[in-house]
Amino acid sequence: MRFVLAVATLGLAAVSLRGQAPQSAPAADSCRTCHAIFEDRLGQAVRESSEDVHWLRGLSCVACHGGDPAEEEAEKAMDPRKGYIGVPRRAEIPRLCARCHSDAAFVRGYNPSLRTDQLAQYRTSVHGQRLAQGDTRAAVCTDCHGIHNIRPAASPVSRVHPLRIPETCAACHSDAERMKGYKIPTAQLDEYRASVHFQALEGGDLSAPTCATCHGNHGAAPPGVASVERVCGTCHVFQEQLFDQSPHKGPWQVMGLAPCLACHSNHRIEATSDALLGAGEASLCARCHSEGDNGWKESLDMHARLSQLQAQLGQAEAVLRKAERAGMEVGEGFLTATNAREQLIKGRVEVHAFNAGRVGKVVDDGAKLAAQAQEAGEEALRELGVRRKGLGLSLIAIGVVVLALWLLIRELEGSRARPPETR
Repeated sequence: MRFVLAVATLGLAAVSLRGQAPQSAPAADSCRTCHAIFEDRLGQAVRESSEDVHWLRGLSCVACHGGDPAEEEAEKAMDPRKGYIGVPRRAEIPRLCARCHSDAAFVRGYNPSLRTDQLAQYRTSVHGQRLAQGDTRAAVCTDCHGIHNIRPAASPVSRVHPLRIPETCAACHSDAERMKGYKIPTAQLDEYRASVHFQALEGGDLSAPTCATCHGNHGAAPPGVASVERVCGTCHVFQEQLFDQSPHKGPWQVMGLAPCLACHSNHRIEATSDALLGAGEASLCARCHSEGDNGWKESLDMHARLSQLQAQLGQAEAVLRKAERAGMEVGEGFLTATNAREQLIKGRVEVHAFNAGRVGKVVDDGAKLAAQAQEAGEEALRELGVRRKGLGLSLIAIGVVVLALWLLIRELEGSRARPPETR
């Protein structure tokens, strides 16, 4: 029942307001007057819709439910001959919403930037295809957007706001009972919350990937093995380009492996580190490569070079911080260190080409910059030493002058105190 009532907010203008200009919230009608009396779900619809985006734009109950809100008597207001359909059937919800949302001319009067191909996209989605096959458990518009309390996507309380998309999708996908029979795991939300993507999102980066970023929204469907790399590449452009040049590209295609997922997983994408290379327990390369083979040697080489630059950078920055704490100007040195760290980051990106030579070239450039940064810090410390020696000598000289003046003053005072005949 609640899903059907939702349609009363999505397609609203299709029945009675088509062709009219946007207006303020509609005047009270018999639908709301009557339903406001109830304390149960019938009254809840009225209470929720007071902040609904459609109601606030001047659209009313009749657009989805039909009927005549001008009639005070319930039987006349809900007369089927006046278009009353009551609670729409769940399978009809996408098409009902699309009566307005697929009409470009109508939508333009309310939000010119709003897309009007949602229904076409929905029909290509896994949800739309299952609904077309008669599976009414498949998600429809109201499952994601709500019913009578639909808010703009940019609103923090909207169910499709980036911060809320994971829990909105999980309302179905974490429900083991609802997912029974689909052969779909239900741990995606827990895994996503352990990922670097969620950490970035929770930290305020609304551009961080959510479910819809990788699966799509209205056209939701999991990317196939062959396209995972392209999906990840929409954000990680350089990594995708480098992998396309790598020796792994061909074999993984032959074996039908999803490139990015093989090393980074999908929902639980954890923070990367240099330890993913090398021979330690965290090594990803060791999952496929045996000790002594070419891939093993390349991974050890890349790990060693990156670790060496990381250590060199840490040492250079430590020297610079020491000089800075002593009051020396080392801004230029820190800038050089920043450039060196950028080379370290580039080297870590180059890893996706799985070519130790390419990584080594970038690391070598970073090592030169790190050496320059350290030299700048050490030069500042040497200058500090010179200054301190100069200051020490200056203080000694000042002390000698002060002592000489003191002795002279004593001599003058002593001579004044003696009788004139003894001077």
